[in-house]
Amino acid sequence: MTDKSTSLIDKFGRKVSYVRMSITDRCDFRCVYCMDEEMTFMPREQLLTLEEIVFLLRAFCELGVEKIRITGGEPLVRRNVNWLFEQLGELKQNTTLKELNLTTNGSQLPKYAKQMFDAGVDRINISLDSLQADRFHELTRTGELQSVLDGIEAAKAAGFKRIKLNAVIMKGRNDDEIIDLAEFAIANGLDISYIEEMPLGHVAHARSESFCSSDEVLQVLKTRFDLQSSIANTGGPSRYFQVAGTERRIGFISPHSHNFCDSCNRVRVTTEGRLLLCLGQEHSMDLRHIIRAHPGDIERLKQAIIASMDIKPKGHDFDIKAQPVIFRHMSVTGG
Repeated sequence: MTDKSTSLIDKFGRKVSYVRMSITDRCDFRCVYCMDEEMTFMPREQLLTLEEIVFLLRAFCELGVEKIRITGGEPLVRRNVNWLFEQLGELKQNTTLKELNLTTNGSQLPKYAKQMFDAGVDRINISLDSLQADRFHELTRTGELQSVLDGIEAAKAAGFKRIKLNAVIMKGRNDDEIIDLAEFAIANGLDISYIEEMPLGHVAHARSESFCSSDEVLQVLKTRFDLQSSIANTGGPSRYFQVAGTERRIGFISPHSHNFCDSCNRVRVTTEGRLLLCLGQEHSMDLRHIIRAHPGDIERLKQAIIASMDIKPKGHDFDIKAQPVIFRHMSVTGG
């Protein structure tokens, strides 16, 4: 029987083994579903330092966490980010950590991909919502498609074998590229996940009008591909299909149409050190306060994390038709 005093098990019996850590709310893009065009970013003194992030993630690993994903904003715009990944790579040598992953928009990968690979990053997810340069710039407001395509090539050249594209599909914006994106992924030896838009933070468009369900995306894909249900599981919320005749997988992250809360094994830590027990709820614990009030006391920090399991909710209450109840943007929460 598992000892709850030293393991992260919530009151519903779910074991938390996966932490998504946002290391910055800043980004060089301004994607329409993620941010307002004019964003006010957090003062730097409110953010966890890189040393505090390492300390915090070490505590999680000592509590049995096996998977960490570094997110943002755009994590690779954080100064000295290569040092952070080197430190986290070392956690894989002496803790329970088995997998260290990165979610990125890809723009900084030409600079950092080889360093990430050498540091011990296992998998990279790259956001790509359009293959049309003008549309890509419109969706990201500041991004250039070629920088992401160059980033994908840099990741492949660095030696990464597990690269996945993430595409948020929105009606009237990029839903006519569903097949094109899949064909691009298959041609480049990549997997791809299609993600339902999540109602986090205020944005300029009506999410209910742009919402495109995973079932709708799947029906479009089935007109072109023979998709076979896959038992593959990466430890996250994606459900996968194998593309017949290839080694490629197509995944769906469906917080609205196929709620994945019952098997939730993850928590998020925001840029300022709030431990979020659920993406779509505000149940949280201020870990930054504990770290700064009790410097170096990892046992106190671990006990606080264990205690937080009692406030992890059963699930979220996303409503795509309502104004956002969750006012924090995805860039703060961590993608």
